[in-house]
Amino acid sequence: MKNFIVTTARKPNFEAEKLAESFAEKLNLKFVPRADFTLETLRKNYNVENILLVRNNFPVILTNEGELFFHPNTAHLRIKNLRQGLSDRLIDAAKIQSGDKILDCTLGLGSDSIVLSFVAGSVTALEINPVLAEVVRYGMKNFSDDTPSVIEAMRRVEVVTANYVDYLKNLETNSFDVVYFDPMFRHGINKSSGINPIRPLADNRPLEIDPVREACRIARRCVVMKENSRSNEFARLGFKIADGGKYSSIFFGVIDSKNFQGYNLNVKF
Repeated sequence: MKNFIVTTARKPNFEAEKLAESFAEKLNLKFVPRADFTLETLRKNYNVENILLVRNNFPVILTNEGELFFHPNTAHLRIKNLRQGLSDRLIDAAKIQSGDKILDCTLGLGSDSIVLSFVAGSVTALEINPVLAEVVRYGMKNFSDDTPSVIEAMRRVEVVTANYVDYLKNLETNSFDVVYFDPMFRHGINKSSGINPIRPLADNRPLEIDPVREACRIARRCVVMKENSRSNEFARLGFKIADGGKYSSIFFGVIDSKNFQGYNLNVKF
């Protein structure tokens, strides 16, 4: 967390400055009054690459790859489709039902969690990066520029700052219906430039078999993983591809928890 400072847009109002100060305090980061300095000058003066900027009373993360902020993104369209009776690939792969209790181990910017919450009603979402977790947590609680169904779904998502490797070990057996992983793809999708700003903050470690075993212990029904269609991760970790196609760049893999035998997988990534 030494590679961050917190500041505001130029000429902030009182609320924006207090919000920035509160983020700095929660995250144990340095708050820097903006004054008339450029962002590049602040980066140079404080020897940091990343800035948490409060702009229009909302937090924005600035990295070398661009800027990112909380927004429902594709969740809006996916929920609209679900309301119209259309399918959603994640929902279908995991067979999500109303009343399910879901653990999303890799929150990111939260689109999948919002869609899962819309259908299931209860989602706990883990994010290892404290700054990203705080930005998404704030957004889930305060973003209001969307339809009531999307807003209600995001309000039900509980964001937890945690490493899923440690978090899973402390959960009781069968404490969730579905456990979901969306790790950073081993092979990136070039056209996904919209997620590039998150890459400097992301946990790039591959998913390993021990957390998968823990997830199978915890999940009453199944464990689901999203990956690039070219990935060998499904085979390496014992997931059966449940959704994918010739022209799809993203596949979903599923392990039925009831039939999980604790795969003897010793392949190293």
